[in-house]
Amino acid sequence: MSGVDLRHARVTTDVLDVAEHLAAVDDDRCGAVSVFVGRIRNHDPGIEGEVAGIEYSAHPDAERVLSEIAVGLDDVAGAPTIVAVSHRVGSLEVGDVALVACVATAHRAQAQELSQRLVERIKHELPVWKKQHTVDGAHHWVGL
Repeated sequence: MSGVDLRHARVTTDVLDVAEHLAAVDDDRCGAVSVFVGRIRNHDPGIEGEVAGIEYSAHPDAERVLSEIAVGLDDVAGAPTIVAVSHRVGSLEVGDVALVACVATAHRAQAQELSQRLVERIKHELPVWKKQHTVDGAHHWVGL
């Protein structure tokens, strides 16, 4: 059984609220909360041109996979470990929040380590793809 207390793992078209994620992991047993906020930036080193926005699309099982990724942190987690994570899909503009991941643990080093591990696993394992639009009207698929 997992030692991760997963408060929520969502793939949604809704605007992501960092404060909501922080509130979800609030627990008196935890002295550290590591927060990752991934925003749409205006450039990508892998393409030419300025990024104007991104369209994220997700596999129908993406939310289940996101939950499994978060609970899978258990192999390095010690109690308590509390997680709230969401990935936004749909059309996003530069500056919009695409990913929020909050990890609460008793100590800061563990919170930071697990947060980094969570975000890296999401990047590599979550079945979400992005179509980047550049200001010149071109588009580029990433993650197909």
